[in-house]
Amino acid sequence: MSDRTAEIRRETRETRIACRLALDGTGEAQVSTGIGFLDHLFVALARHARFDLELSCAGDLEVDDHHTAEDCALVVGAALDRALGERRGVARFGSACAPLDDALARAVVDLSGRPFALVELGLHRERLGALAAENVAHVARSLAVAARATLHLDVLRGENDHHRAEAAFKALALALRQAAARDGGSEVPSTKGVL
Repeated sequence: MSDRTAEIRRETRETRIACRLALDGTGEAQVSTGIGFLDHLFVALARHARFDLELSCAGDLEVDDHHTAEDCALVVGAALDRALGERRGVARFGSACAPLDDALARAVVDLSGRPFALVELGLHRERLGALAAENVAHVARSLAVAARATLHLDVLRGENDHHRAEAAFKALALALRQAAARDGGSEVPSTKGVL
């Protein structure tokens, strides 16, 4: 079985990103994207998934936050995909609910190799810190697509948008932790024999 780590660098005219991800970690995270709330979400994801994550990005924040948010999610998703390899011996499916005070979020993940994401967070504020609220869902979708995973993520209740967004990423983390867990076998968890 591989060491389940991945390193990815991505450089475009809009962003320069370096990422290192270890699936069998302790939840240590060093994240610096230039967007405080985005850092907060990725740190929560790593901590509760128990993935070790190093992520740094220099993006065109003078334009806005979109390119940085999207590209960071694509890189973390691609790292997850690479670290999973052939996805042998993993649980494949994960589901979790996570509360944060008034908010309750639900995430269901299938590391199927088929990218799909349905994300409904119901955020009302325009921004969460320096991150456009619309980019919170976009980050979750982009991460799932790049990871070649199916994701259903929704917030069931809550009044505070910070709590809603953070609860969603904590639920996602818990579901990913479950789905990526080694199940003691060496088979690909699919009737097709491949994911």
